Amino acid sequence: MRRAPGHENDRRGEQMTIDALRCMRAAALTLACALLPLASEAAPSATDASAQGALLPRDSRDAGIFRGGLVYANYCVTCHGFNADGNGRAARLYNPRPANLRMSDKNDAYFGLIIRQGGEAMGRSQFMPPWGAELTDEQVNDLVIYLRSINARPKE
Repeated sequence: MRRAPGHENDRRGEQMTIDALRCMRAAALTLACALLPLASEAAPSATDASAQGALLPRDSRDAGIFRGGLVYANYCVTCHGFNADGNGRAARLYNPRPANLRMSDKNDAYFGLIIRQGGEAMGRSQFMPPWGAELTDEQVNDLVIYLRSINARPKE
């Protein structure tokens, strides 16, 4: 005899499935706990990872470029764009448009000042916000290192 969907006998299979999932979850958790000590013994040390190039010394230029790229992605990309060419998503809203940072002839000190103080304080666009109260000195320095690394302007 066929029963309508939702009848109490039809739910017996659902309950068995839920019970089976609970058992599998408990077994997986038990296995993970049992293997944890083995994983920590097999994990490479920081010196091994460094020798393989996985870790960068904190004060290296490459680490500064990496960290500066993260700052750029969080604070600058909306206006200056992914390619730092001044064509970000919000660029069309501004006149003057955001600077093309890939072709800038400005020095590192100028970049640091405009990042900290904003465009208006430097005689540039009022739409460039001052980030000095929000970014640490290390973040500003890393951002300047990043901008220098992507600059496509020929070196003189």
